[in-house]
Amino acid sequence: MKRLAALTALALIVTLQPATAHAVPRPTEYVVSTTPGDTPEGIEVTRNGTIYVTSVGTGAVYRGTTRSPRLKPFLPAGSDGRTSATGIHVDRWGRVLVAGASTSKLFLYDARGRLLAVRKAADGSFLNDFTFAGDHVYVTDSAHNQIWRAPLTRHGLGELEPWLTRDKIQPIPYFLNGIVTDGKTLLVGEQGQDVTYRIDLRTKQVSTLEVTNGILSGDGYLLEGRRLYAVYNAGGGKYATRLAVLNRELTKATILADSEPGADTPTTIARDRGRLLWVNSQLDNAPGTPPYTVTAVQGLR
Repeated sequence: MKRLAALTALALIVTLQPATAHAVPRPTEYVVSTTPGDTPEGIEVTRNGTIYVTSVGTGAVYRGTTRSPRLKPFLPAGSDGRTSATGIHVDRWGRVLVAGASTSKLFLYDARGRLLAVRKAADGSFLNDFTFAGDHVYVTDSAHNQIWRAPLTRHGLGELEPWLTRDKIQPIPYFLNGIVTDGKTLLVGEQGQDVTYRIDLRTKQVSTLEVTNGILSGDGYLLEGRRLYAVYNAGGGKYATRLAVLNRELTKATILADSEPGADTPTTIARDRGRLLWVNSQLDNAPGTPPYTVTAVQGLR
C-alpha cells in the first residue's frame, strides 16, 4: 500500500511538471537591437512563440522567443539586397516573407534563413505590409498607393502584379499601410485620410469602413474574427492600439477601447497568446536611440 501511494505521488509530480514550466512569466519588454539606426518596424509571432522583427532602417531581421528578453540576428542587414524591411509574416508552410519597403521587393526565406525567391514590384514602390488569402499574397504599396498580388503556394512565390491601382480606389489614397483579411474581404489602412478601406476580394469593389464613434485607421492591423485591432499613431504622442468590433459583413465598426499609452511610435502588432505585442519604432524621432524594443500592450487583450 505504501508503494502504491509513493508511485501515485510520483505520477502526480510528473504530471504537474509541464504546468509548472508553462507558468514561467514571459518578459513584458524585448530588446530587438542595440545597433544605432536599426529602427524596427514589422513583427510576427508564431503559435510556438517564435518572434520576428524587421528593421526599416537597415533591412535586418531579428528572431527570438517570447520566453527570452533578447532577440538575435536572423537575416543580416543588407543581405540579398534587402536594405530596408517592414512587414513580416510566416506562411502556412513555415516560410518567412519580408516586405522590402523602398527596395520595391518581396523576399521569401525558409525557416533557416535561406533565400528562396525575390519578387520585384515597379521601381519606386514602397512595399509596406501584406496578408495571405487563398493561394495569393496581397501587398500594400505606400508610394504608388496600390495593392500588388502574387501567387503563393507550397511550390513557391510567383511574380508580383498590380491587383488594384490607385485610380480604382475612392477616396483616393495617399498612404496605404496595414492590411488584413478574413479570406473574403481585405481591410486596408489609409493614414493620409484616416480611413479603412473594405475591398471585396472577388469583385474588387472598394468602400470605406463605416465607423460609428471615431477614427479607425492603422499602421499595423490584427483581425481576429470580428475584432479588429489597429495601431493608431497619429503623431504628437497620440499612440494607441484601438480595438473595434465589426458587423458580420465587415462594413461597419464600433470602437470599443484604446490601449494605455506608453509606446514610442508604435507601428505593428502581433498576438502572443493572451496578450498583444507592439513595436516601438521611434520613427517620430528617427533613427531613435538604442536599445530598440518590443513591448506588451497595456490595457487591451
